[in-house]
This record gives sequence, structure tokens and C-alpha cells, in this order.
Amino acid sequence: MPVAIITGASKGLGRALATALAERDWDLVLDARTGPVLEDAARKARKYGTRVVAVAGDVNDAAHRADLVAATRGLGGLDLLVNNASALGAEPLVRLEELPLEGLRAALETNVVAALGLVREALPLLRAAGEGGGAGGAVVSVSSDAAVEAYETWGGYGASKAALDHLSAVLAAEEPGLRVWAVDPGDMGTDLYAAAVPDDDARRPEPDSVVPAFLRLLDERPRPASGRYVASALLELEGDR
Repeated sequence: MPVAIITGASKGLGRALATALAERDWDLVLDARTGPVLEDAARKARKYGTRVVAVAGDVNDAAHRADLVAATRGLGGLDLLVNNASALGAEPLVRLEELPLEGLRAALETNVVAALGLVREALPLLRAAGEGGGAGGAVVSVSSDAAVEAYETWGGYGASKAALDHLSAVLAAEEPGLRVWAVDPGDMGTDLYAAAVPDDDARRPEPDSVVPAFLRLLDERPRPASGRYVASALLELEGDR
């Protein structure tokens, strides 16, 4: 069975992806900071009969990242790494003139530095996934439209996601044997969004609704091999088939 690491997997998009991959017979290593909520997500995924290891901790901790990768070795390897854990930098979001520099640093640490740290830790296993005629390892970095659009108050978070996009593009150039995708899921009704803009009570799509876009990338591995994708565009293509 293929094996995936999903960070930020206790709720929202990470939890939805974990459930969908478990339904497809993927073994999983799941990460989040809050142990009880993470274990609940793991129990849901285990209902499909796959092996699911829940490793609670902070992706900013190098030892925790090593534990995540070690857990995949116990499952037989690593085929997919999903960098989904995110930090806003300020809750609620504020204009740049009010953004604490320590908040910006926190967003960069979680969204960029920790993501690269986990990729580096996992690279030997991801490279090995392509040996012997296999499909090859894949890295998915969950991006945002704030990485490419200028929205008031989203400057710090958007800057961190823009950096993550560029990191993903460079990784793709340096590791042509891997698939490296940055994926903008679009607006979703998540706790992260509620913390970012608590006064916005407009109804937004559930994270489950964009999961088929991620699954399409895994199933079809479209050309070019790596790149940045918007979930809504992938879903439109899926609907046209």
C-alpha cells in the first residue's frame, strides 16, 4: 500500500484528505499539535482498514519531523508528503502596519521553514519511491490565493505562502524524479479561516469538496510533472471528462 504523511491532519483539509486517502487504501502518518483531536481523525481513517499512525507534535520541532518520517519507515516507505500545517501570523489578521514581526516570523517558520525541514528529512524515502519502476514520490504544498493576490490584512500569511510556492518550484527543478505540486484549495469553511476573519460569517465550501482536486493530481499526474494548481480549475477539468 502507498504511504503518506499529512501535516495539520486533525481537522479541515488535512483531515478530509486523510479520510479520502484511507478510503483508497493508503497507509497514513498524521500530524497535528493537539493529540486528542488528531487521534479522533486517525480513528476515522482506520475504519477503512488501513494502517494509520498519529504523531502529535509541532512541525517546527526537528525531532518531531524526524519522528514523522521514522513512522513511515515503519510502514514501509513514503510515497506522498502533504505540507498542510499552517500558521496565520496574527489572529485575527491585521494590516501590515499592525502585524507583529514575531507573528510574521511564526508564519514563515511553520509555513516555509518547517515545510522545507520535513521535505529534507523525507527526501531519501521520496526518492526511493520511484525506484523499481514505481510512480515516484510526490510532495503537495497547500498554498493559497493570498500567495498571488494582494488582499488587505493577508500580507504576512500571503507572503509565507508565496515563499512556499517558490520553494516548491525550486524543489521541482532540483528533484526531477519527484512530483512537486503547490495547490491553492480556494476558500473553505475551516477553523483557520474563522480565526483569520472572525467577523465573516458567509458560508464557504467544506474542505471535503476540494479533495477530488488533490486526488486527480495523484491519479493522473498531469504534465508538466510539477507545478502550481488551483483546485477549482482541476475540479472543472474533472467535470468535463
